[in-house]
Amino acid sequence: MTKYSHRDNNGSILPKAGIFAAIMAVLYFGYQFLNPGKVPTSPNADPTTQSSHPANTPDGNISPGPDDIPGTPARPEYLPSGDNGNIIQHQYYTLSYNEDHEQANWVAYELTREQLNSKHVERSDEFRSDPAISSGSATTWDYKGSGYDRGHLVPAGDRGFSETAMQETFFMSNMSPQIGPFNKGIWRELEEQTRDWARKFKRLYIVTGPVLSKRPSGIIGENEVSVPVSYYKVLLDADDPEKKGIAFIIPNDISDIPLSDFAISIDDAERITGLDFFTRFLPAEIEKIERKMDISLWEMDEQRYKLRVTKWNFQK
Repeated sequence: MTKYSHRDNNGSILPKAGIFAAIMAVLYFGYQFLNPGKVPTSPNADPTTQSSHPANTPDGNISPGPDDIPGTPARPEYLPSGDNGNIIQHQYYTLSYNEDHEQANWVAYELTREQLNSKHVERSDEFRSDPAISSGSATTWDYKGSGYDRGHLVPAGDRGFSETAMQETFFMSNMSPQIGPFNKGIWRELEEQTRDWARKFKRLYIVTGPVLSKRPSGIIGENEVSVPVSYYKVLLDADDPEKKGIAFIIPNDISDIPLSDFAISIDDAERITGLDFFTRFLPAEIEKIERKMDISLWEMDEQRYKLRVTKWNFQK
C-alpha cells in the first residue's frame, strides 16, 4: 500500500510522489524551452558570489568565461622535442617547464587573425605562481629588486581575445628574467611584428623561449631563476601553399641592430637551442622549410625599428 496517495476520477490510486515528479519535469523542460542555454540557479544561492569570471580549476588551468572565443594552444604535431621539461597544457598555450632554471624551456601556441581582430580585454597585470607546476614555479618575489623585468614568453598582446587567455599569460611559468631595454625594446618589436605577420598570413604557429643551452649570465631570487643570455622565437606559416618558416635568436640586451639581422633558419635555431621544432609535422616538407629562410617573405616595419632605437630603448 502506498503511504501517500489519492484517488483519480477512475478510482485508481496514484502516488503523490509520482505526480510531483511529473509536474517538476514539465516545469523544468518548459523552462529550458523558454530559456535556452540558461541553467536555473539555486534559490538559496548568494548572487554576490556567483561570478561569470574564470576561476582556477584543480589542474591549474583557468576555466573558460562566457567572453571566450575559439583559441587553442599548438596542436601536438607543432610542439618541440629534445628537452626533459614538465609539459603543462594550459587552455591557450602549452609549455615545457625546466625545474633547474625555474622557467619554461619553450611555450607553444597558435596565433590567428581572428584572435587579433576580436575585441580585446584589458591587460590584467596579475602576476602569480603557476598552480599547474607541481614542484612550484618561480614567484614574483624572485624578481623583486633583481633589476630584471618579468619578461613574457607568450605575450599578453597575443592573448587579449579573452579574459581567460589574458590571465594565463601572467603565470610565472610564462616569465623569464629580461633586461629592461631588451624587454621594452627589440623583444617588443619582435612581438608586435609577429602580430602583423599573423594578421597578414591568417595563422602562425609560434614557439618561444630562453636559450638555456648556453650558460646563464646569472641567477635571481630565492628560487634561483636563471638569467638567459638570449631568447628565440620560431614561426611557421603552415597555411601558405608553399609553407614558410623563420626564426630569431636575440641577445638579452639593448640593441640598435635591425630585427632582420637576427633572422635565421629554423635549422640554425635547432642547432643553437638543442631543440627539434615541428618534427612531427609533415616530415618531408618540414625539412625543406627548416633549411630555407627567405627574408623577403617576412616584411618588417621600418618605422617600428626607428621607434625602438629612438624611444623604446630608453623607457624605464
